[in-house]
Amino acid sequence: METQIDRFIRHLAVEKGLSENYQISVRRSLEAFAAWFAKEHRLSDPGTVEMGHLTDYLARRRLKDRLTASSARIQLIALKIFFRYLAGKGIVAKDPAEGIDPPKLEKYLPETLNEPAVARLLDSIDDTLPLARRDRAMLELLYASGLRVSELTGARLEHLFLEEGAIRVTGKGSKTRIVPVGSAAREALSAYLEGERPGLVSRHTGSEVFLSNRGRGLTTTRVWQIVKERARLAGIDTNVYPHLLRHSFATHLLGNGADLRVIQELLGHADIATTQIYTHVDQKRLQDIHRRFHPRG
Repeated sequence: METQIDRFIRHLAVEKGLSENYQISVRRSLEAFAAWFAKEHRLSDPGTVEMGHLTDYLARRRLKDRLTASSARIQLIALKIFFRYLAGKGIVAKDPAEGIDPPKLEKYLPETLNEPAVARLLDSIDDTLPLARRDRAMLELLYASGLRVSELTGARLEHLFLEEGAIRVTGKGSKTRIVPVGSAAREALSAYLEGERPGLVSRHTGSEVFLSNRGRGLTTTRVWQIVKERARLAGIDTNVYPHLLRHSFATHLLGNGADLRVIQELLGHADIATTQIYTHVDQKRLQDIHRRFHPRG
């Protein structure tokens, strides 16, 4: 099993060009199943895996580890693509995962900040303090362009076109897209790039837009910490994190009349069904307004 997992991960990397994070996630899922299969059935040949083994494994994981439907779905998808690959190569006679349907996902509405709360968060940053211009530029860009945190940390100087008001980012599946950058974010970025970033540069510095005080590119974990600290300093009690600004970006665009297809392109969603969740957010907002202000709401 381990040999076939290694070959499959190389296939994802070399032939499919999938991201390192995705490869790590799939490997972790497959190795967990392989370890369970060896322990429970004393077998390691993928050709001996049957559908019952897979359903038993997933059921035990959901019961023992209390996996959510979304986590169980991730586990199953990894097993499905692995055994489909093995069947296609003739390594196993039959794909044991073919007849298993992924669990239905729980429906949820993404959290958002309202427009006054976003303005409060951004305007609370005192640009005269150390690293404040960097943090202001980061938060402005997250909200102005709806970037994922990995897209923000991966942003490089050569990808930034301030005069044109755009940034090129690489998203999921290594897909690139051009995203507009609003005037407030452009001003914040210019102030940071001209007035603060040069002082952070060291001999180890690359072309990452956002740097630590040691001249290195920021990690996604560090961006999370900065966003939470800025929200705390702004006196915002809501749990604020980078993706919350992305949700807010999409919700505010929709609420102000933007077309859903445009929002899909801006967010880099492959399927518009992913973007449609924001229509439910907007409908909920309208229902709340109706209940609050209609005399018989």
